[in-house]
Amino acid sequence: MARVLLAGELARRFIGKDIEVKVAARNVRHLYSLLDEMYPGMGEVFGSRSLAVSIDGEIVADAFLEPLQDDTEVVFLPAIRGG
Repeated sequence: MARVLLAGELARRFIGKDIEVKVAARNVRHLYSLLDEMYPGMGEVFGSRSLAVSIDGEIVADAFLEPLQDDTEVVFLPAIRGG
């Protein structure tokens, strides 16, 4: 199961505090779906592209289909915008 760290504004908005959850997801897309089931409305945030995804300490561009293994660590971070 992937270890998912939900922290910051995302966690406060949907859970009220920072937490770590274990989720049996095949890939990031599946993870988004499962987290939206656990915390209704969270899927809209993922769809907005306002978050970056870190998998095992590396930011992954276009992580939607990135496979997740047992003990994979996933962290959602505010997206950094250039300009």
